[in-house]
Amino acid sequence: MLQRLSGWFRTTKSLSAPDAELQAVFGALPSGLGVGTAQALTVPAVQSAIRLLSEASACLDLRVERRVGGAWIEAPEHPAAALLGSQPNDWQSSYELIRDMVAAALITDKGSLALANKVDGRTIELVRYEPGHFTVDYSGDGRLEPSYRINNTPVSADDVVHLRSPFARCPLSLAADAIGVAKTLEEHAGRLFKNGARPSGVLSLKDRVTPEALKRIREAWAIAHGNGKSGGTAIVEGGAEYAQLTMLSTDGQFLENRTFQLQEIARAFRVPPTMIYELSRGTFSTTEALGRDFLVFSLDPWLQALEGALRRALFAAGERREYRVKFDRDDLTRASLTERATAIASLIASRVLNPNEGRSWLDLPPREGGEEYANPNTGSNQPGGQIGAAAPPPTPDQREDDA
Repeated sequence: MLQRLSGWFRTTKSLSAPDAELQAVFGALPSGLGVGTAQALTVPAVQSAIRLLSEASACLDLRVERRVGGAWIEAPEHPAAALLGSQPNDWQSSYELIRDMVAAALITDKGSLALANKVDGRTIELVRYEPGHFTVDYSGDGRLEPSYRINNTPVSADDVVHLRSPFARCPLSLAADAIGVAKTLEEHAGRLFKNGARPSGVLSLKDRVTPEALKRIREAWAIAHGNGKSGGTAIVEGGAEYAQLTMLSTDGQFLENRTFQLQEIARAFRVPPTMIYELSRGTFSTTEALGRDFLVFSLDPWLQALEGALRRALFAAGERREYRVKFDRDDLTRASLTERATAIASLIASRVLNPNEGRSWLDLPPREGGEEYANPNTGSNQPGGQIGAAAPPPTPDQREDDA
């Protein structure tokens, strides 16, 4: 938190929830391989995991719902619905706001923050602030009740959307060592290929030779084996012996070490390795199953945390029992068109859905008569029909056609 001291501001940090900088002061970081945010984001696996979680969250439709009886129905008439559905402020879209909120919570220990600006209790805009422009202080009585300041101005917790990672630390700082090892391996690979650090062999000279003789030996070897040549016969003087260098087992496992670090980074961000394109063990069946796990175990906790934070900031205390904010998760659970059509047809036939509800799953408009729950595969269950009713007798024309 910021405190005024003789006309200056100083920053005080809580030991109950230390950030990475405070831990570094006390030597709490486990090793010297940890990297900062800027370096960590240069590791492709890290930025891929962050983009996966943040962009997947932002791609989902965000709507306001109202409780009616025992069901929740969409409430587009609420003022918050327009902010979340299209434009939360004058310079940002809803997609950008949600993406940046989740991304900041993944890379910053104190999380991400947005302020709901209200006039007469009505939210007119939702504005996200960079981490350097807000402070969060927690009460020391064990409740950890937060108090907020934006640009050193106190703001009410009821007006703040605060998204934060578990353990009071973000995945980026918790995985600093794993990311540092991945960065070290990446840099080593760059030096290896840039400098050609490993020769294929060593030519040893037993006898002492003059500089002129050494030059002749080098030229003879280059003529036989240089410039991409191989298999030539080199004749050298001075009792020379050639020893081929073999690759050590640790060098042979270099790629395995890099692959393991990608898996460590995926674990730190709780995303399936196949979704950051580590496909060494990915098959069609495992990838499909991991995609479902991603929604349930990786993405949904962030969505629920964001839904709760938005609900608290956008609705007055009396509205929170009646209204809620909800992400539409159907986009992430969509199967192929054939599988969806089969599922919808089965639900309509069993009267769980009516035809118009099934059409809404396919983003199609309702049609007339599509509100009735009826089995289209059974004549007695057609709209307006009666279960168990006898079929009407055939007309004279139908009898002639049958004959």
